[in-house]
Amino acid sequence: MEQMRQEAREFIINTYYELGKTEDEALRRIEEVEQAIIEKGFYEQTYEELEYGAKVAWRNSNRCIGRLFWDQLHVRDQRHLKTEEAIFQALVEHIDFATNGGRIRSTISVFPQLKQGQKVRIWNHQLIRYAGYETEQGIIGDSDSIEFTNACIELGWKPKYGHFDILPLVTQVNGNEPKWFEIPEHVLLEVPIQHPDYEWFSDLGLQWYAVPIISDMSLDVGGITYPAAPFNGWYMGTEIGARNFADEYRYDMLPTIAEYMGLNVKRQSTLWKDRALLELNTAVLHSFKETGVSIVDHHTAAQQFKKFEEKEASEKRDVTGKWTWLIPPVSPATTHIFHKPYSNEIVKPNYFYQGKPFKEG
Repeated sequence: MEQMRQEAREFIINTYYELGKTEDEALRRIEEVEQAIIEKGFYEQTYEELEYGAKVAWRNSNRCIGRLFWDQLHVRDQRHLKTEEAIFQALVEHIDFATNGGRIRSTISVFPQLKQGQKVRIWNHQLIRYAGYETEQGIIGDSDSIEFTNACIELGWKPKYGHFDILPLVTQVNGNEPKWFEIPEHVLLEVPIQHPDYEWFSDLGLQWYAVPIISDMSLDVGGITYPAAPFNGWYMGTEIGARNFADEYRYDMLPTIAEYMGLNVKRQSTLWKDRALLELNTAVLHSFKETGVSIVDHHTAAQQFKKFEEKEASEKRDVTGKWTWLIPPVSPATTHIFHKPYSNEIVKPNYFYQGKPFKEG
């Protein structure tokens, strides 16, 4: 309780200052908050506090290169929702709103705070994610999703055994039995992957969903934890082209692409992986832009991050960051980020990892 009081006080002082409110307003609000904590063990944040706290949490996210747009986050207050069904409907609305026909809107939906007897969880890592299956013929789909896919099957979801099967949404309230729901097709936007020069690329049958909506992290604002607060920006091309499709433990497409390109894969020194990787990333960027879906290349993203650093410096705020996440997985040395040190100090408000509900006893 004392920690909540201290974090709430610090949050109110900083937030009210940045919002241009008076010291008297901040002190009155601190008195209200501390009284609520004494009486109930928690306090309810105003929408203004929640909205700004969620934005600042993005600003403080050490692993995110896209923080230039932190103050443009759309904050959807869903703290009044109490049932799995209502939460599911709100998640569908989030997907639809954020997708916006391809012009992606950075969005967060915040569900009830964590307090005694109350805990809302979304089981999915991302609201939209492809299933992964272990079969006698090998892995089908996204191997990163195998555990969650098995959990969905145990809940009653019927597997389709395709490479790009959209998983259901699973919501859970207050330790009740989790419930799964299929995402309506009309809110799903997927991008078929093609190459501007290689016609054979479309024969690979690759596709990816338009919006990355992280849904298993908690939002921590002013001593209050929101364990269900899914949020999204838009993709940086390398997330799909250099990781999701390229990692050996994911879709592992580099050998196949190299074969189609006629590259010599017998020796690493031919740099066949690099050449295949470049064309794969070219295809991802080309396909998203052709489909009219927001995406950013890693060079532009690095330039945007530099502008973010400059704006923060003008506000006399330090920029924290996790270097290994900020550098892009393709040609990192061509960006200024590669050549700079960053402090990985964790500053609140922020987003935090939590345990997987389907692994908890």
